[in-house]
Amino acid sequence: GLIFHNRPICMLCTPPPPEDTAETLIIGGGCVGVSLAYHLAKAGQKDVVLLEKSELTAGSTWHAAGLTTYYHPGINLKKIHYHSIKLYEQLEAETGQAVGFHQPGSVRIASTPARVDEMKYQMTRTHWHPTPQFLIGPKKVHELFPLLNMDKVLAGLYTPGDGHIDPYSLTMALAAGARMYGAQIYSSAPVTGLSPTLDGRWDVQTPHGTIQANRIVNATGFWARELGQMIGFEHPTIPVHHQYVVTATVPEVKALKKELPVIRDLEGSYYLRQERDGLLFGPYEREEKMVLQDSWVRDGVPPGFGKELFESDLDRIMDHVEMAMEMVPVLKHADIINIVSGPITYTPDLLPMIGPHQGVRNYWTAIGFGYGVIHAGGVGKFLSDWIMSGEPPYDLIECDPNRYGKWTTVPFLCAKARESYGFNNVVGYPKEERFAGRPTSRVSALYDLLKDKCSMGFHAGWEQPHYFYKPGDDVGYRPSFTRTNWFGPVGRECKLVMEKVGVIDLSPFGKFIVKGKDSHKLLDRLFANTMPKVGLTNISHMLTPRGRVYAEVTITQLAPGEFMLITGSGSELHDLRWIEREAADGSYEVDITNITDSIGVLGVAGPNSRKVLQKLTSEDLSDAAFKFLHCKSIQLAGVHLRAIRISYTGELGWELYVDMPKMAEVYQAIMEAGQEEGIDNFGTYAMASLRLEKGFRGWGAEMNCDTNPLEAGLDYFIKLNKPADFIGKKALHEIKAQGLVRKLAYLTLDTDNIDPEGNETIWHEGKVVGNTTSGAYSYSTQQSLAFGYLPIQLATVGQKVEVELLGRKYPATVVQEPLVLTEPTRTRLQKKAKSRP
Repeated sequence: GLIFHNRPICMLCTPPPPEDTAETLIIGGGCVGVSLAYHLAKAGQKDVVLLEKSELTAGSTWHAAGLTTYYHPGINLKKIHYHSIKLYEQLEAETGQAVGFHQPGSVRIASTPARVDEMKYQMTRTHWHPTPQFLIGPKKVHELFPLLNMDKVLAGLYTPGDGHIDPYSLTMALAAGARMYGAQIYSSAPVTGLSPTLDGRWDVQTPHGTIQANRIVNATGFWARELGQMIGFEHPTIPVHHQYVVTATVPEVKALKKELPVIRDLEGSYYLRQERDGLLFGPYEREEKMVLQDSWVRDGVPPGFGKELFESDLDRIMDHVEMAMEMVPVLKHADIINIVSGPITYTPDLLPMIGPHQGVRNYWTAIGFGYGVIHAGGVGKFLSDWIMSGEPPYDLIECDPNRYGKWTTVPFLCAKARESYGFNNVVGYPKEERFAGRPTSRVSALYDLLKDKCSMGFHAGWEQPHYFYKPGDDVGYRPSFTRTNWFGPVGRECKLVMEKVGVIDLSPFGKFIVKGKDSHKLLDRLFANTMPKVGLTNISHMLTPRGRVYAEVTITQLAPGEFMLITGSGSELHDLRWIEREAADGSYEVDITNITDSIGVLGVAGPNSRKVLQKLTSEDLSDAAFKFLHCKSIQLAGVHLRAIRISYTGELGWELYVDMPKMAEVYQAIMEAGQEEGIDNFGTYAMASLRLEKGFRGWGAEMNCDTNPLEAGLDYFIKLNKPADFIGKKALHEIKAQGLVRKLAYLTLDTDNIDPEGNETIWHEGKVVGNTTSGAYSYSTQQSLAFGYLPIQLATVGQKVEVELLGRKYPATVVQEPLVLTEPTRTRLQKKAKSRP
C-alpha cells in the first residue's frame, strides 16, 4: 500500500504518487466526484486525487433510479444534461466497462390545459439548444407507450435519447477512465480535518497521514454539511427520503417488442419506467407527507451509514400508487418485489451548488444533487473546464454555491426542502414565486411598512416589492403564461415614474467598500472601464480571461482610494468572491468589506423627484450643482446619507444610501414631502419595463459568462486603450480583430395577450436564428419589447424576424434603440435646441 508519513493507506490498484500532494483533491466517491476526477485527468491535469471514506457509490449513488433526461426547465442546466448523455453514450467504448445505458426516450404527460401551455413555453426555451424535443398529440403518446390509459392525456413532451443508466456501473466506468488517465482513487480514506495554509492551499488530514492540495472539492453528497463545518460553513443541504417501487414481471410488458419510454405523469407526480420485464415507479409526495431526515442536519450522519436504506412506507405514497394504476392499468395486477427508500440530498431551491466558494481560497463544492446521475457527467466537465481555464465554460449562475448566505438557516432549509420536493412536478410558470420559509432574517427596514401593500418577490433572501396594490385591484400571486393581474398595476407605476415621482426599495443590491493602498490598482485590473474620480460614479464590467462578462458593477470613488461597488442582489457573493480571489492572488494591499445588509437603498425617480427631495435638504440639487453620475454626502430629513444621481428607470432620479436603522425614517419623510407632487411606490416589474424602453442592458440577461461585451453593445464602457492590463483585455482585442458573428438586437413585437420574458426562440424563414434575452411590455409606446441575439447579418434595423411565444410565432422587427430617450439625453437635447440661434 501507499505510505503517507509511514502509515499505510488502503487503495484501489493505483500506483503510489511520488509525494503527499495533490493538484486537485476531490472528497467523495459518488458519481459526481468520480466524474470530476475522470474529466480533470482526461483534460491532462496531473496529481488528481479522490478520497472516498468507505467505498465508491456509498451514499445516494448506489440506490438511485438512474434516470437520464435531456429535459430541464432551466436554460443553462440543459447543457449539463446534454453533456452527461453524450458522455454516457460513449463511455463503455472508451473504458471497456459496461454502463447499462438504456435510451428508449421519455414522455412527459400533460393532462390539464395549463400543462399543455407549460410544454409550449418549454418548447420555445429549447429550440435554440441542440437537444431534440417534440410536443406530441395523444395519438403519438399512445403509440410510444401503448399501456397508457388515454382518458386524461391531452399532449406529451417527447425527448428521444432519454432513458436510464445503472448508477453503480456508471461510477465504476468513470473510475476506470479516471485511473486510465492517471487519477488516484483511494477507498476507506475518510477526511478527518481540513486546514487552510497561508498560501491558499489545504492540508487534508486522513487517518493515514496528511495530503497537501492546491484545491479541494467537496463532493460528499449528504455528508456535505459535515465537511463544510470543518471549515466554518453551514452548507444548506438536507437529506430527504425518496422511495421507488419495483414490480415483478408484467406479462403485458414482457410481450412488447421494444423497451417503453420513461413516462413522467406530472399531475400524478411520479416517474415510471421499464425495469427488465417489470416496471419501476417513483413518486414525489406532497409537502405534508414527505419525510426529511432533519436529525442528520442537527446531529450529523450516523457513523458507518453508507450502503444502508430507510424503512419503506407504502402508505405514504399510496395516493400516487393509485394515480399510477389509473394511468398505467397493468400496474393493478403487478406484484411488488422491492420498495427502495433512500436518502437523496436537497438544497432549498432543488438546484446543486457547483463551483468555488466565497470566504476561503481554493475550496470548491459539487454538492446538493437531487438528481446526481443525470448531472454527474456534465458537472464533472463543467468544473474541470473551470478549474483548468480559470473561468466557467458557460453561465450557470443558478447553481453558484454563493447564492446562499447567513440568512439560509436550518428552519428555512427544512421549509424549502419540503416545498421543493412537493413542487417537483408543479407547473413551472414565468416569474415564479415560492412562499415557504419566507421572510428570512434578511428584510429591509421598509418590509413591515410595505408588506401588505404589494406583491413581494424573493431576491437572495430579501423581500422586494414587485408591484403595488390599489383598491379595486385583483391582488395576490396569480401566475400565468399570459398577461395576468399585475399587468395593469405595473402600467400605473410606469406612468407614475414617467409623469410624477416614484420610490422603490433597492436594498437588495450587493454593496462593497474597497479601500487601501492598492485599491485603485486592483480595480483597474478587475474592471474594463477607467476608475471614476472622487465624487463620481460609473458603470464598469469585470470580464473573464476569455473576454466574457463576469459582472456589471456601479463604482463610486467616495474619497481618495475608497470605492463603493454596487451589484445586483443575485450576484453579491458571486462578484465578491471574484474580487477577493484577485486581491489574494495578486497580493494587493486592500480592505474589502461587504456592507450589503447594513445599508438600505431608496430609489427616487421621476420628473418631480428633485422638487420633493429639495424640500428635505439644504444641498443644492439643481442640474448645475448636482450633475448626473455624481455622488455627495448630504443631510436629508436630518439624516446623514450618500446620494448618487442615477436611476435604473432612465428618468431623473437619485439613489440614497442610508444606514438601515434610519431608512424607514427617511422613506416616511420623502413620502410626506411628496404628497403635492403625487408621490407613490413602484416595484421591480415597472423598473424592468422602464429600463427596457431605455435600452439598458441587464446582467444575467443581455450579458453573462456566455457573452462578450462587444456583441452585447457595451463598447461605451470598455476602455481598450486604458493603460492598465485589465482581465480579458487581450481576448477582447482578438475578438475585435476576428469580427463579431452575432449582435444584441432591440426588437418590437406584434403580440396579443402575451409578452416575451427572455430565452425564447427567434425564427427567420423557418430556421432558428437566435434567442431573446429579456422582454417586457412597453407602456410608454404600447407594444411588446425584447432584446435578443441575432446573427450579425440579421441584426440590422428594419429586419423582420419571428419570436415564438406559447407555440405561436409572432412578427418582430429590429428597431433603433432606445424607444424612449433617457432623461439626461432629453435634457441635453433641450439645452442644445435652446442654444441654437
